[in-house]
Amino acid sequence: LPYAVPLLATLPGVPLWVVGDRGYSSHAFRQHVWDLGARPAIPPKRNEAPVACPDWIHNNRNRVERLWARLKEWRAVATRYEKTASSFLGVLHLAATLDWIRR
Repeated sequence: LPYAVPLLATLPGVPLWVVGDRGYSSHAFRQHVWDLGARPAIPPKRNEAPVACPDWIHNNRNRVERLWARLKEWRAVATRYEKTASSFLGVLHLAATLDWIRR
């Protein structure tokens, strides 16, 4: 969560939605997203009040999480053996391409 606000500041434009998991569920972060002009799609923690969010957003978030779970089956992706960001990105591209071909 401490890196989420600076990461949003580096985006070239304002996103329509900011999608996250329960780890990003805080009132301050949700307010920051609203102040940017975007809508937060972050599920509440179990002890918080429910937050309205369209179902299609959570379905797409689930797809992305399942993709990362499949990519982390690759040992090089899960342990981040690569020393540079560009070579790690190359491994991610390779793993995602092979996952796409398999499906």
